[in-house]
Amino acid sequence: MQLIIQNLSKTYSNGVQALKDVSLTINQGMFGLLGPNGAGKSSLMRTIATLQEADSGSIQLGDINVLTQKEEVRKTLGYLPQEFGVYPKVDAVTLLDHLAVLKGIVDKKERKAVVEALLHKTNLWAAREKNLGGYSGGMKQRFGIAQALLANPSLIIVDEPTAGLDPAERNRFLNLLSELGEKTIVILSTHIVEDVKELCTDMAIINKGQVLYKGSPLDAIAEVQGKVWSKRIAKTELEEYRKNYNLISERLIAGRPEITVLSDVQPDSSFERTQADLEDVYFSHVFGSAEKVVA
Repeated sequence: MQLIIQNLSKTYSNGVQALKDVSLTINQGMFGLLGPNGAGKSSLMRTIATLQEADSGSIQLGDINVLTQKEEVRKTLGYLPQEFGVYPKVDAVTLLDHLAVLKGIVDKKERKAVVEALLHKTNLWAAREKNLGGYSGGMKQRFGIAQALLANPSLIIVDEPTAGLDPAERNRFLNLLSELGEKTIVILSTHIVEDVKELCTDMAIINKGQVLYKGSPLDAIAEVQGKVWSKRIAKTELEEYRKNYNLISERLIAGRPEITVLSDVQPDSSFERTQADLEDVYFSHVFGSAEKVVA
Protein backbone atom coordinates (compact mmCIF):
# COMPACT_ATOMS: atom_id res chain seq x y z
CA MET A 1 0.00 0.00 0.00
CA GLN A 2 1.11 3.56 -0.75
CA LEU A 3 0.07 6.98 0.48
CA ILE A 4 0.17 9.38 -2.47
CA ILE A 5 -0.11 13.12 -1.82
CA GLN A 6 -0.36 15.38 -4.85
CA ASN A 7 -0.32 19.18 -5.06
CA LEU A 8 -1.78 19.66 -1.60
CA SER A 9 -2.35 23.25 -0.45
CA LYS A 10 -3.92 24.79 2.65
CA THR A 11 -4.35 28.43 3.71
CA TYR A 12 -5.92 29.28 7.06
CA SER A 13 -8.47 32.02 7.64
CA ASN A 14 -5.78 34.30 9.09
CA GLY A 15 -3.96 34.25 5.74
CA VAL A 16 -1.16 31.84 6.73
CA GLN A 17 -0.43 29.42 3.90
CA ALA A 18 0.49 26.27 5.82
CA LEU A 19 0.90 23.97 2.79
CA LYS A 20 2.08 25.00 -0.67
CA ASP A 21 1.65 22.44 -3.43
CA VAL A 22 2.98 19.49 -1.39
CA SER A 23 3.55 16.21 -3.26
CA LEU A 24 4.91 13.05 -1.63
CA THR A 25 4.74 9.30 -2.21
CA ILE A 26 5.08 7.31 1.02
CA ASN A 27 5.63 3.55 1.01
CA GLN A 28 5.32 0.93 3.74
CA GLY A 29 7.91 1.44 6.47
CA MET A 30 9.09 4.39 8.52
CA PHE A 31 8.88 7.76 6.77
CA GLY A 32 10.41 10.78 8.45
CA LEU A 33 8.93 14.25 7.99
CA LEU A 34 11.49 16.78 9.20
CA GLY A 35 11.01 20.49 9.68
CA PRO A 36 11.22 23.26 12.27
CA ASN A 37 8.27 24.28 14.40
CA GLY A 38 5.71 26.02 12.20
CA ALA A 39 6.98 24.37 9.01
CA GLY A 40 3.60 22.87 8.10
CA LYS A 41 4.21 19.34 9.41
CA SER A 42 1.22 19.30 11.75
CA SER A 43 -1.01 20.84 9.08
CA LEU A 44 -0.06 18.04 6.71
CA MET A 45 -0.61 15.39 9.38
CA ARG A 46 -3.99 16.80 10.36
CA THR A 47 -5.10 16.86 6.73
CA ILE A 48 -4.05 13.24 6.19
CA ALA A 49 -5.83 12.30 9.44
CA THR A 50 -9.08 13.90 8.10
CA LEU A 51 -9.11 16.52 10.87
CA GLN A 52 -9.09 19.47 8.49
CA GLU A 53 -9.93 20.17 4.87
CA ALA A 54 -7.43 20.94 2.13
CA ASP A 55 -7.96 23.84 -0.27
CA SER A 56 -6.70 21.85 -3.25
CA GLY A 57 -4.83 18.71 -4.18
CA SER A 58 -5.42 15.02 -3.48
CA ILE A 59 -4.45 12.26 -1.03
CA GLN A 60 -4.83 8.61 -1.92
CA LEU A 61 -4.30 5.72 0.54
CA GLY A 62 -4.38 2.56 -1.54
CA ASP A 63 -7.81 2.73 -3.18
CA ILE A 64 -9.21 5.19 -0.60
CA ASN A 65 -9.64 8.87 -1.47
CA VAL A 66 -8.60 10.43 1.84
CA LEU A 67 -10.25 13.80 1.19
CA THR A 68 -13.67 12.40 0.27
CA GLN A 69 -13.84 9.01 2.06
CA LYS A 70 -13.06 10.18 5.56
CA GLU A 71 -14.88 7.38 7.39
CA GLU A 72 -13.02 4.75 5.40
CA VAL A 73 -9.70 6.43 6.27
CA ARG A 74 -10.55 6.53 9.99
CA LYS A 75 -11.17 2.78 10.01
CA THR A 76 -7.59 2.13 8.93
CA LEU A 77 -5.79 5.03 10.63
CA GLY A 78 -3.82 5.17 13.88
CA TYR A 79 -3.05 8.74 14.96
CA LEU A 80 -0.94 10.08 17.82
CA PRO A 81 -1.09 13.90 17.74
CA GLN A 82 1.55 16.14 19.28
CA GLU A 83 -0.73 16.82 22.22
CA PHE A 84 -3.42 14.40 23.30
CA GLY A 85 -5.45 14.21 26.47
CA VAL A 86 -6.11 11.29 28.80
CA TYR A 87 -8.55 10.91 31.64
CA PRO A 88 -6.18 11.20 34.63
CA LYS A 89 -8.37 9.22 37.05
CA VAL A 90 -8.94 6.28 34.70
CA ASP A 91 -6.60 3.30 34.42
CA ALA A 92 -5.07 2.13 31.16
CA VAL A 93 -7.18 -1.02 30.78
CA THR A 94 -10.48 0.82 31.25
CA LEU A 95 -9.70 3.65 28.85
CA LEU A 96 -8.20 1.42 26.19
CA ASP A 97 -11.25 -0.86 26.41
CA HIS A 98 -13.54 2.16 25.98
CA LEU A 99 -11.57 3.40 22.97
CA ALA A 100 -11.69 -0.08 21.46
CA VAL A 101 -15.49 0.04 21.58
CA LEU A 102 -15.40 3.39 19.76
CA LYS A 103 -13.15 1.80 17.16
CA GLY A 104 -15.80 -0.84 16.50
CA ILE A 105 -14.41 -3.79 18.45
CA VAL A 106 -17.73 -4.75 20.05
CA ASP A 107 -17.07 -8.40 20.96
CA LYS A 108 -16.05 -8.39 24.64
CA LYS A 109 -13.72 -11.39 24.40
CA GLU A 110 -11.99 -10.04 21.31
CA ARG A 111 -11.67 -6.60 22.88
CA LYS A 112 -10.09 -8.04 26.04
CA ALA A 113 -7.52 -9.91 23.98
CA VAL A 114 -6.70 -6.84 21.88
CA VAL A 115 -6.31 -4.57 24.93
CA GLU A 116 -4.08 -7.05 26.74
CA ALA A 117 -1.91 -7.60 23.66
CA LEU A 118 -1.42 -3.86 23.13
CA LEU A 119 -0.53 -3.24 26.76
CA HIS A 120 2.11 -5.97 26.51
CA LYS A 121 3.36 -4.62 23.17
CA THR A 122 3.80 -1.10 24.58
CA ASN A 123 5.36 -2.40 27.80
CA LEU A 124 2.54 -1.02 29.95
CA TRP A 125 1.17 -4.29 31.29
CA ALA A 126 2.75 -3.85 34.71
CA ALA A 127 1.13 -0.39 35.01
CA ARG A 128 -2.22 -1.40 33.52
CA GLU A 129 -4.22 -0.70 36.71
CA LYS A 130 -2.47 2.60 37.45
CA ASN A 131 -4.40 5.80 36.74
CA LEU A 132 -3.12 7.57 33.64
CA GLY A 133 -2.59 10.78 35.60
CA GLY A 134 0.32 9.03 37.33
CA TYR A 135 2.05 8.01 34.10
CA SER A 136 5.37 9.56 33.06
CA GLY A 137 5.60 11.41 29.75
CA GLY A 138 7.04 8.37 28.00
CA MET A 139 4.38 6.07 29.42
CA LYS A 140 1.66 8.42 28.17
CA GLN A 141 3.25 8.41 24.71
CA ARG A 142 3.33 4.61 24.72
CA PHE A 143 -0.33 4.58 25.77
CA GLY A 144 -0.96 6.94 22.85
CA ILE A 145 0.59 4.39 20.50
CA ALA A 146 -1.51 1.62 22.09
CA GLN A 147 -4.72 3.51 21.30
CA ALA A 148 -3.41 4.32 17.81
CA LEU A 149 -2.92 0.60 17.13
CA LEU A 150 -6.52 -0.37 17.90
CA ALA A 151 -8.22 -1.98 14.90
CA ASN A 152 -4.86 -2.90 13.31
CA PRO A 153 -4.29 0.27 11.20
CA SER A 154 -2.48 0.25 7.86
CA LEU A 155 -1.40 3.90 8.33
CA ILE A 156 0.01 5.30 11.57
CA ILE A 157 0.80 8.99 12.07
CA VAL A 158 2.86 10.19 15.02
CA ASP A 159 3.43 13.93 15.45
CA GLU A 160 6.48 15.04 17.50
CA PRO A 161 6.31 11.86 19.63
CA THR A 162 9.64 12.15 21.48
CA ALA A 163 9.58 15.83 22.41
CA GLY A 164 10.13 16.14 26.15
CA LEU A 165 11.02 12.49 26.75
CA ASP A 166 14.12 11.53 28.72
CA PRO A 167 16.75 9.45 26.84
CA ALA A 168 15.58 6.09 28.22
CA GLU A 169 11.91 6.71 27.38
CA ARG A 170 12.89 8.06 23.98
CA ASN A 171 14.80 4.85 23.18
CA ARG A 172 11.87 2.65 24.27
CA PHE A 173 9.48 4.67 22.14
CA LEU A 174 11.70 4.66 19.05
CA ASN A 175 12.21 0.89 19.32
CA LEU A 176 8.44 0.47 19.39
CA LEU A 177 7.98 2.65 16.32
CA SER A 178 10.68 0.71 14.50
CA GLU A 179 8.79 -2.55 15.09
CA LEU A 180 5.57 -1.01 13.79
CA GLY A 181 7.28 0.19 10.62
CA GLU A 182 8.02 -3.38 9.56
CA LYS A 183 4.37 -4.05 8.65
CA THR A 184 2.66 -0.74 7.99
CA ILE A 185 3.10 2.86 6.84
CA VAL A 186 4.37 4.94 9.75
CA ILE A 187 4.80 8.69 9.32
CA LEU A 188 7.07 10.22 11.93
CA SER A 189 6.67 14.00 11.97
CA THR A 190 9.40 15.70 14.00
CA HIS A 191 11.98 18.47 14.25
CA ILE A 192 14.46 16.08 15.92
CA VAL A 193 16.94 14.96 13.28
CA GLU A 194 18.27 12.04 15.33
CA ASP A 195 14.86 10.36 15.36
CA VAL A 196 14.74 10.25 11.56
CA LYS A 197 18.38 9.24 11.23
CA GLU A 198 17.93 6.25 13.53
CA LEU A 199 14.60 4.98 12.20
CA CYS A 200 13.66 6.01 8.70
CA THR A 201 14.61 4.63 5.31
CA ASP A 202 12.83 7.47 3.53
CA MET A 203 12.20 11.09 4.47
CA ALA A 204 11.23 14.60 3.44
CA ILE A 205 12.25 18.01 4.72
CA ILE A 206 9.52 20.63 4.83
CA ASN A 207 9.68 24.32 5.70
CA LYS A 208 7.22 27.17 5.24
CA GLY A 209 4.74 24.68 3.83
CA GLN A 210 7.00 23.50 1.01
CA VAL A 211 8.92 20.28 0.41
CA LEU A 212 12.64 21.10 0.21
CA TYR A 213 13.97 17.54 -0.04
CA LYS A 214 12.61 14.02 -0.46
CA GLY A 215 14.62 10.81 -0.54
CA SER A 216 16.56 8.52 1.74
CA PRO A 217 18.63 9.85 4.66
CA LEU A 218 21.72 8.07 3.29
CA ASP A 219 21.32 9.68 -0.14
CA ALA A 220 20.76 13.06 1.50
CA ILE A 221 23.99 12.76 3.47
CA ALA A 222 25.88 11.64 0.35
CA GLU A 223 24.78 14.81 -1.46
CA VAL A 224 26.58 17.08 1.03
CA GLN A 225 29.51 14.78 1.88
CA GLY A 226 32.77 16.62 1.26
CA LYS A 227 31.02 20.01 1.23
CA VAL A 228 30.77 20.63 4.98
CA TRP A 229 33.45 22.79 6.60
CA SER A 230 33.85 24.06 10.12
CA LYS A 231 36.02 26.34 12.24
CA ARG A 232 35.97 28.11 15.57
CA ILE A 233 35.86 31.88 15.54
CA ALA A 234 35.62 34.81 17.91
CA LYS A 235 32.15 36.07 18.79
CA THR A 236 33.01 39.42 17.23
CA GLU A 237 33.57 37.71 13.85
CA LEU A 238 30.23 35.91 13.74
CA GLU A 239 28.23 38.57 11.92
CA GLU A 240 30.90 38.90 9.23
CA TYR A 241 30.86 35.16 8.56
CA ARG A 242 27.08 35.17 8.41
CA LYS A 243 27.23 37.79 5.66
CA ASN A 244 30.02 36.27 3.60
CA TYR A 245 29.51 32.50 3.83
CA ASN A 246 26.73 29.95 3.39
CA LEU A 247 26.46 29.34 7.14
CA ILE A 248 24.25 26.36 7.96
CA SER A 249 24.81 26.09 11.70
CA GLU A 250 26.60 27.63 14.63
CA ARG A 251 27.07 26.52 18.21
CA LEU A 252 29.01 27.59 21.28
CA ILE A 253 31.87 25.40 22.53
CA ALA A 254 33.53 26.62 25.73
CA GLY A 255 32.07 30.05 25.07
CA ARG A 256 33.37 30.37 21.49
CA PRO A 257 31.27 29.91 18.33
CA GLU A 258 31.94 26.96 16.05
CA ILE A 259 30.45 27.59 12.63
CA THR A 260 29.58 25.11 9.89
CA VAL A 261 29.63 26.20 6.25
CA LEU A 262 28.36 24.46 3.11
CA SER A 263 30.74 24.94 0.19
CA ASP A 264 31.93 22.93 -2.82
CA VAL A 265 35.49 24.06 -2.11
CA GLN A 266 37.41 24.90 1.06
CA PRO A 267 36.30 28.44 2.00
CA ASP A 268 39.82 29.27 3.17
CA SER A 269 42.76 27.45 4.73
CA SER A 270 41.44 27.98 8.27
CA PHE A 271 38.39 25.77 7.65
CA GLU A 272 38.50 22.01 8.19
CA ARG A 273 36.37 19.52 6.27
CA THR A 274 34.04 17.62 8.60
CA GLN A 275 32.11 14.37 8.21
CA ALA A 276 28.60 15.22 7.03
CA ASP A 277 25.56 13.91 8.86
CA LEU A 278 21.80 14.29 8.55
CA GLU A 279 21.82 17.38 10.75
CA ASP A 280 24.00 19.12 8.16
CA VAL A 281 21.53 18.13 5.45
CA TYR A 282 18.65 19.49 7.51
CA PHE A 283 20.36 22.79 8.26
CA SER A 284 21.55 23.21 4.67
CA HIS A 285 17.98 23.00 3.37
CA VAL A 286 16.15 24.86 6.12
CA PHE A 287 18.69 27.63 6.71
CA GLY A 288 21.21 27.51 3.91
CA SER A 289 19.23 26.57 0.80
CA ALA A 290 15.56 27.04 1.65
CA GLU A 291 14.89 28.62 -1.71
CA LYS A 292 15.45 25.27 -3.44
CA VAL A 293 11.97 23.80 -3.44
CA VAL A 294 11.48 20.24 -4.69
CA ALA A 295 9.02 20.05 -7.56
